[in-house]
Amino acid sequence: MINILEARKAGLFARDKLLPNVIAGAIVGVVALPLSMAFAIASGARPEQGLYTAIVAGFLVSMFGGSRAQIAGPTGAFIVILAGITAKYGISGLQIATLMAGAMLLFMGIAKMGSVIKFIPAPVIVGFTTGIAVIIWVGQWKDFFGLPAIPGGHFHEKLWHLLEALPQLHPATTAIALVSLGLATCPSRLGRFKRIPGPLLALVGATVLQSIFQFNGVATIGSAFGEIPQHLPSFSIPAVTMSQVVELIGPAFTIAMLGAIESLLSAVVADGMVGSKHDSNQELIGQGLANMVTPLFGGFAATGAIARTATSIRNGGSSPLAGIIHAGMLVLVIVLLAPLATNVPLAAFAAILFVVAYNMSEWKHFAKMLRRAPRADVVILVVTFLLTVLTDLVVAVNIGVILAIMQFMRRMAAAVEVQHFTELELKAELAQHGWTTLPPGVLVYAIEGPVFFGAVENFERALVHTHTEPRILILRLRWVPFVDMTGLLTLEEVVLNMRKRGVRMILCEANLKVKTKLARAGLLELIGADDYREDFASALSHSQELTEHDAHAPHARKSPKMSSYAENLIKTSKDYFWGGKD
Repeated sequence: MINILEARKAGLFARDKLLPNVIAGAIVGVVALPLSMAFAIASGARPEQGLYTAIVAGFLVSMFGGSRAQIAGPTGAFIVILAGITAKYGISGLQIATLMAGAMLLFMGIAKMGSVIKFIPAPVIVGFTTGIAVIIWVGQWKDFFGLPAIPGGHFHEKLWHLLEALPQLHPATTAIALVSLGLATCPSRLGRFKRIPGPLLALVGATVLQSIFQFNGVATIGSAFGEIPQHLPSFSIPAVTMSQVVELIGPAFTIAMLGAIESLLSAVVADGMVGSKHDSNQELIGQGLANMVTPLFGGFAATGAIARTATSIRNGGSSPLAGIIHAGMLVLVIVLLAPLATNVPLAAFAAILFVVAYNMSEWKHFAKMLRRAPRADVVILVVTFLLTVLTDLVVAVNIGVILAIMQFMRRMAAAVEVQHFTELELKAELAQHGWTTLPPGVLVYAIEGPVFFGAVENFERALVHTHTEPRILILRLRWVPFVDMTGLLTLEEVVLNMRKRGVRMILCEANLKVKTKLARAGLLELIGADDYREDFASALSHSQELTEHDAHAPHARKSPKMSSYAENLIKTSKDYFWGGKD
C-alpha cells in the first residue's frame, strides 16, 4: 500500500486525474494481452500463464513498488533464461526459481541495495540486452516459418540446424507471419487504425485469417496448448525439496539480478517521462513480493516492463491506478474472451517477438558504442554480447561485470599520483607560513587519490625508490579520500623501509576517516605520536626541530638497522671463510 499512499499524498487520485489513468490502464492492458501470451510461450509456459503473471505481478508492483507509473509483467529480457530453466527443470522448477528470486529481490530492497544495482556499467547492460535480442530473434524462426522440430544444443548449433531447415518452411505459416509482422510494425500508416497497438493488430489480423481460411498445418494455440481456461487460477503452493533449492540458486539469482536491473531501468524511464522520483529500494521490495506471490497463482518471473510503462504514461498514466486497471483489464479478457484464443496462430506471436527483439536490441546504440566508446569499454561490450549469445546469460553478466570492475580499478589506480613537491612549487605555500625554503634534508611528497589495493604499486614505487637520501620525508595525505587495508599495509611497509634507510617519516593532513584508519591499523603508533601532524605548517616546524637537533648532535642519528637477510648473509660468509671467527 506504500505506493498508493505516496500517490495519494502527491494528489494523483484527484478527480481530474482519475479518468486519464483509467484510460491508460485499459490501453496498456490491451497491449499486454498479446505480449504476455507471446513471452509465456517463448519461455516454455502455457499462454494463460503469461496472463496470470501480468495480472498478479502488475497489481502487486503497482500497490507496493517504488515507482508511481511502473507497469510490471513478463518481459522479453527474461525469455532466454526462463526457457532454459523450463527446459531443464520443467514449469514447476521455473516457478520455484521465481519464488526464490522474489525472496532475493525482497532481501535486496530491505538491505538498501537498490542504489548499488544501478551502477552496473552501460557496456554490460547493452551487451547482454543486444545478445538476448539476437537469441529471441533466432529462437522464433521455427514458429515464424513453420519449420519442423529443431535439435537442441548451443546457439551456433541451433542456428546451423535452422538454416538447414529453412527450405522446408511452411508457406501458409510464413505468409501469416509476414502479414502479422507488417501489422505489428506499421499501425501508424493504417489511418484510422493507427491508435491500435501493433501487437494487438497483428494478433487479431492473424486470428481472423486463420479462422476464415483454416489453413492446414498452421500451428495455433488450440493445436499446441488446447483451450485457455475461462477462469482465474487457484492458489497453489509448489512442492519444494532441498535438492531443488540448491540446484536452482544460480538460475534464481540470475532472475533476481536481471529483474532488478530491468525494473530499475524502467523506473528511471518513468521518472523522466512523468517528472517523479522513484524509490529504488521500495521498488525492489515490490518486485520481490510480486515474484514471491505470482508462482502461487500459476505465473512465473515478472519485472518492470519499459515499453508498457512508456505506453501507459503516453496515454495519461501517472499513478498506480493505471497498473491496477491494466491487471483488471486482463482479468476481463480471460473471463470473457478466452475461447476466442483457440485460433490464434503461433506465427503471430513469433512476428510480435521479432518486433520485440528489434526494439530491445538497440542496435543503433550498440553500433554507436562500438565506434565511439573507449577501447576497454568496447571490449567489455563485445565480450558480454558474445558470451550472452554463445554461452548463457549467467556467464555473460558475471564476466562482463568482473571485466568492468577490473577496468574501473585500473583507471582508479592510474589516477592515483604520488607527487614530489620542490621548493619552487611550494614557494607560495611556504611564504604563507613564514618560510623561505624547506629545512635542509627534508623532502615533501603528497598522495593524490585513494590509497587502495589497485594503486599500491605506483604508491610504493614512488616512495621507496627515491633517488635521494633525505633525513626527513613529509608525506601529505590531504588529497587522500580513503585508504583500504592493502593501502595501510603498504604504507606500513614504506615506513619500515624508510626507517631502515635512516629516513624519518612525518605524516600530515589526513582527513578524519583516513586518520581513524591509520590509528586503528597501528600506523600512528608505529611512526610515533610526534610524527603525525594535523597541518603542513606544523609538519614543517617539527621537521625543522628535528634537523636542528641533528645539527647539534651529529652522532645522535643512528645508522639504519641492518636487514635480517644481510645479517644472515654476513654470518654465513664469516662461517665459510673464517670458521665463524671474527
